Amino acid sequence: MNPIETRGLTKHYGRFPALKDLDLDVRPGEVFGFLGPNGAGKSTTIRLLLGELRSTAGTATVLGASPRDVAHRRRLGYVPADLALWPTMTGRQTLAFFAKLRGGVEQRRIDALTERLDADLDKRVGELSSGNRQKIGLVAAFMHSPELLILDEPNAGLDPLVQHEFWAMMREAADEGRTVFLSSHTLSEVERVADRVGIIRRGELIAVEEVAALRRRRMRHIELDVDAGLVAADVEAVAGARDVVVLDDRVELNFDGDMAALLAAVSARTTLRDIHTTEADLEDIFLTYYQDQS
Repeated sequence: MNPIETRGLTKHYGRFPALKDLDLDVRPGEVFGFLGPNGAGKSTTIRLLLGELRSTAGTATVLGASPRDVAHRRRLGYVPADLALWPTMTGRQTLAFFAKLRGGVEQRRIDALTERLDADLDKRVGELSSGNRQKIGLVAAFMHSPELLILDEPNAGLDPLVQHEFWAMMREAADEGRTVFLSSHTLSEVERVADRVGIIRRGELIAVEEVAALRRRRMRHIELDVDAGLVAADVEAVAGARDVVVLDDRVELNFDGDMAALLAAVSARTTLRDIHTTEADLEDIFLTYYQDQS
């Protein structure tokens, strides 16, 4: 059984459909990136998976159980987008409290994670920056080696070095056969660590893709040095041309069509001086999904 399965999962707030007919399978031993801008339905999905909300329709199972059951929760690790901790407790006291709730966690495991994330456990949580509070939350989520990690915008406030360590921790969890459900709008993060991505827009899942397959899409960012006389419509008429910008002596676009057709269309209108092309990143591909579905 998959660690996360949903069928027709739906949530309305009054008449507003925050999530519509979500069918999703998250596999064992993968990092699954759940992508979408703020307001797309990511946090609503997570709150349904955690049993914090009741669905309007549909079903969900988490580690084979109903989200509102409690027995499976010891096997979960969770970092919320709006992490709130007790401000008068130190980081050390906070982790000791969570470890006790878990039925005991080896201190060496806590120490190892603390060192990796460079977390300060001696200050009161209320005196820590948002990034340092986030480190405490990450240690708490990972310290009991849960079967399933649900992480909602988890890298908030982390400096670049700590982000790299955190990415390594997620990949290690997946390599050990555990599962990571990573909700994010930070595309560079997802591209680095995820095996598959689901793209959600206005409460609807519009695509689920292997990250490797997304990278294989032959979309490229192209800059053409040209003489004057070209207008955007000349380029936009070519199949596969997207995000076209025409300046006095340069054309910029993202392109996944026939290069010969593009060059022929440009050359018919102006003199082509030079071509610069690079592989488009995941963000370009991601935005293309949104444009195609609008």
